[in-house]
Order: sequence, then structure tokens, then C-alpha cells
Amino acid sequence: MTTPDITFYTAKSPNGVKVSIVLEELGIPYKAREISIKDEHKQPWFLNVVFESGAIMIYLCEHYDPEGKLMPKDPNLKRQAAFFNRYGPEKIPYAIKRYTDETKRLYSVLNGALESKEYLVGNKFTLADAINFSWVRVHFLSGIESIDEFPNLKAWVARISARPAVQKGLNVPVPDKLQELMDNPEILDEFVKNVRSIFKWNLTDEK
Repeated sequence: MTTPDITFYTAKSPNGVKVSIVLEELGIPYKAREISIKDEHKQPWFLNVVFESGAIMIYLCEHYDPEGKLMPKDPNLKRQAAFFNRYGPEKIPYAIKRYTDETKRLYSVLNGALESKEYLVGNKFTLADAINFSWVRVHFLSGIESIDEFPNLKAWVARISARPAVQKGLNVPVPDKLQELMDNPEILDEFVKNVRSIFKWNLTDEK
């Protein structure tokens, strides 16, 4: 297999993080470049190379995961993975009650699926875990302050967070500041407000 020449253009977001986690888990060499989701993502040069994060992860697995480390080769496990993969959204409407309630329902499904298991599919870390983890770990963005009511899910987040490759992926393209945010409510509130403003700006821009 030839050494890939990959440049990963990303902002600090759950969707970007799940791709960097896959890159790190598969040991694929790459360069990371941070972009602005306020304006740079609309530039022609970026539109020529951008792909949806799920498509990127599948591409990486199909081309650089011959052993099926993250994408199971077993047909039954593949079906399970497809079921869980749909829970990793590309966009979450922030702080709207009906979406918060729906997110809690999905968390409940994941929590049940993790009963007596360490990971979602085949009891090993796969693409399904990477896709869902990046969003669950920032549950506060969808209006859920704590996931204590989902003990299996909470333990799963801690377990994945401790993986060396995941730790590396979380610090792309800039150092991860989740713990700092969680420890400082005022900083967290300001961060959430900023994320909401960017999200609303993008929706307005797309209309």
C-alpha cells in the first residue's frame, strides 16, 4: 500500500473530530489544516475538495482498513454498524426542546445497546463508536447538561476518551478544551452562545 498524501481540512467540531479519530485509529499519516466555518468553507477552493464526514470515514476504511479494524467485514456486524451510524448527525439544531428530547431518546437507545458491552458493534471499537462518540461527548450543545442517567453511555464515553488514538484525534486541528469548558460554566455558556450564533449564521447563509 502506498503512503497516502492526505490534507485534512477541518474546523474544531464533532464532525471534524470523528474523522481525525478514524485517521489516528488507522494510523494514516496526514496533515491537518484548520478552516473557518464562518466564511472559508464557502470559498471555491474548499468546495472543490469538501466531502461529508461520513463519506470521508467510509472512504478511509475502504482504502486503508484492509483488516476491517473499524469497518467489520462480517455482514451481520456491518448491518449493526449501519443501524448505529445513523445516530451520528451532520448538524444538530442547538438548544431546541424537541431536539433535546429526541437526543435523549437516542442516548437511551445507545445506553441500552451498551448493556454488558464495551462498544456498540462486535464489542470492539468500530466506525459506529467513532461517529457517535464525537457528538455524545459534547452533549451540552444539545441542551443535555449531564448523561448520568445513562450509565452505560457515560462509561462508554470515558472508555473511548482514554484510547491513545482518540486522544490524538481530539486535538486536531487545535488542542481539545472540553474539560476546561466543563470546569468553567461561564466559559461554557459563552462557547455555547458562539456555537449557536455560527449555526444560525450558516442556516441564514444557506437559505
